[in-house]
Amino acid sequence: MSDRSGPTPTPSTAAHGEPVDKGLKGGALGLLSSVVIGIASTAPAYSLAATLGVIVAVVGLQSPIVIILAFIPMLLIAYGYKELNEADPDCGTTFTWAARAFGPRTGWMGGWAIVAADVIVMANLAQIAGQYGFDLVGAYGVADSTLWTTVAGVVWIALMTLICYIGIEVSANSQKVLLTIEVVMLTVLGVAALVKVYGSSAPAVSHPVAWSWFDPTNVGSLNAFTKGILAAVFIYWGWDTAVSVNEETADRNRTPGRAAVISTVLLLLIYVLVTTAAEAFAGIGTKGIGLGNPNNSDDVLSSLGGEVFGSHGFGWFLSKLLVLMVLTSAAASTQTTILPTARTTLSMAAHRAIPSHFARIHPRFLTPTWSTVGMGLASVAFYVVMVKVSNNLLADSIGSIGLMIAFYYGMTGFACVWYYRKVLTRSPRDLWVKGVMPGLGGVLLLYFFIDACFVYANPDYGYTSWTVPGVHWHLGGVFITGIGALILGAILMVMCRYTAPAFFRREVVPVSAARRD
Repeated sequence: MSDRSGPTPTPSTAAHGEPVDKGLKGGALGLLSSVVIGIASTAPAYSLAATLGVIVAVVGLQSPIVIILAFIPMLLIAYGYKELNEADPDCGTTFTWAARAFGPRTGWMGGWAIVAADVIVMANLAQIAGQYGFDLVGAYGVADSTLWTTVAGVVWIALMTLICYIGIEVSANSQKVLLTIEVVMLTVLGVAALVKVYGSSAPAVSHPVAWSWFDPTNVGSLNAFTKGILAAVFIYWGWDTAVSVNEETADRNRTPGRAAVISTVLLLLIYVLVTTAAEAFAGIGTKGIGLGNPNNSDDVLSSLGGEVFGSHGFGWFLSKLLVLMVLTSAAASTQTTILPTARTTLSMAAHRAIPSHFARIHPRFLTPTWSTVGMGLASVAFYVVMVKVSNNLLADSIGSIGLMIAFYYGMTGFACVWYYRKVLTRSPRDLWVKGVMPGLGGVLLLYFFIDACFVYANPDYGYTSWTVPGVHWHLGGVFITGIGALILGAILMVMCRYTAPAFFRREVVPVSAARRD
């Protein structure tokens, strides 16, 4: 493509051959639908419910500022996505862009990190969806059953896979309904909590909002600050789905990138409101409704909702609606997690980086067939195995996603700088949005990745620990899961070098690589 201020590198000159027409339904999504998909993919309600307690336990009253600071690398990388998408709107995103910038091996590992992170989070989302489904109807005994929550989780994955298989427009329309409930309820919760704090019905532990909560120098230590940032980064992860569906978006060179940036900003506003209101209302104590209570750490919102809304009349209805919101949040994210993974593997297959079957498109629905169904089956398999082995291992796996997020988001930032390296001095705008911003985002995420490796390797971190055979290293389960997933990707990449030699020789991929069933 061309830029207003001069020539820009194009896919045909930048690396891996001509762009591949994959047969997806172009123009199916507008800006609103793309923003909805980007926000829904982060599962704001689920992410807050599962992560806010962890952040509070690490940084205490400074949780609001930590969440704000975690937004900075996300915004910087979002601009990297925006600029790369303008030049090359390929649904493979990091896979394609890193391959063009740094070569096929780097691109392959970037694509694998997306797939691995999405499969891991699907298991956790399915468990939440299954458990909250039973809680919603008052079947609390069944909700505590590992067997029935697993069955319900598998059904959720199958249902969301079916919706994604039927079509991108069905997915987007269902997301608008689910996300509307979610955002409205989070806003109502935050506002209601603040009204009570500054009214006459606040609990004894409540405290008016203080400016000191927004001072990062009050965090106890650099180690605590880094742990808090790592936890907070997770709640923003997922906005890149808006770019993964770029080939199905109207004005696909511009709309997906704009949607990614808008999504991160809206997420910041939602998270700061709810976090500040929750901290003011409940405090950070380790007992009762305190956000630091370990008994509530895996589900802060439900315990908070009962106190804010009450348990009678309309308050009871709002409390139930809050449970429904977390359920729909997990369900919506389950659906929107399938979308980027299916399109990443579709792109990898279209570029002949993995078997060509994954490039097949349904002739009627114009959606990936093998890639969508394969994502659903892989998620079910991982979920069932994790539950069978240990619920603690499943809990640790969610922490390991932070490594993969930092890995492929950071890689995208560096890819943007390298891709545009020849035009960075063309104008101040090019220098900042194509170079400084994504490059700084990449550096920050590289630091978080390295620091996280040291933090997660501690056997006392998380719920599980493992001894590495041969060397007798005793390491934390979060580290083993995260690094193990990346090592598995490297092994699979070596295998694919023999099954897909054309890609690794950087040969031109013909347009006919994508096939229809």
